[in-house]
Amino acid sequence: MEKFKKILILKNEIEAKLLESILKDRAISHVIKSYHDSALDGLFQLQQGWGHLEAAISDRAEIKSIYDDLPNQ
Repeated sequence: MEKFKKILILKNEIEAKLLESILKDRAISHVIKSYHDSALDGLFQLQQGWGHLEAAISDRAEIKSIYDDLPNQ
């Protein structure tokens, strides 16, 4: 199994859920990590984005293509 690397930064939860749904439908293994920290009330999300997506480097081009095709980019 190929090691996961950070592929892209996500802007919000809606974008994350939509992308996750598409990747699951296409059977592309991935992990979505939110930057939310309840102790700091989401401070990192304001500074760094909502979170990021990690996946195998071999899937990077396909994931970026899917991401670029999402509405409201």
